[in-house]
Amino acid sequence: MHDDVSVDIAGGAVGAGAVVFECAACGAALTGPLERLPAVPDPPYFPWWESGERGPSPATVPSGRYAIETEPYGAPLVVTDVPGPAMPRRGTMGDGHGRWLVSRGPRGNIVIDPGDARGLELRHASAACCGATPDGGMNQVCACGTLVATLCSDCCLPYELHLSAAHVRAVRTVRPGAEETGPGPAGQ
Repeated sequence: MHDDVSVDIAGGAVGAGAVVFECAACGAALTGPLERLPAVPDPPYFPWWESGERGPSPATVPSGRYAIETEPYGAPLVVTDVPGPAMPRRGTMGDGHGRWLVSRGPRGNIVIDPGDARGLELRHASAACCGATPDGGMNQVCACGTLVATLCSDCCLPYELHLSAAHVRAVRTVRPGAEETGPGPAGQ
């Protein structure tokens, strides 16, 4: 059961209750109920180069949780004079001509464990050895055909899904039998 009041993701309080993320275009649920973390955690240490089988690292965000990305993430990548991480939880990147790149992608993405997503399909993936990268922008599509998220799943990168704040909405969940509390009618 969902409350029809949208949750303000940017200003939503940590621990304020679970939300379900839906496609803003068609209303399809893209996650189950998720609780907010205060920040995107550091990715777990995973020596991918020692792994017997290539595949994603452990998820950055624990299952059943979400966090808001405050830094630019994903495409477009632009040339910069200052070397540093191209985007959060990612190392430096070059453009093949010796110039450093940095993300100028959107801020405010909702970062979740990719295993918590529902009904998404990979539309395209930037070149990588065994998974998707955020380098080419949004790469996950809702069943209605709307691009809604960016999957990062290559073996040497953090394993995370970034729901686009511009393409999804959060809906507060209400436990069955629970009543919504709030101000009564005017004048009471």
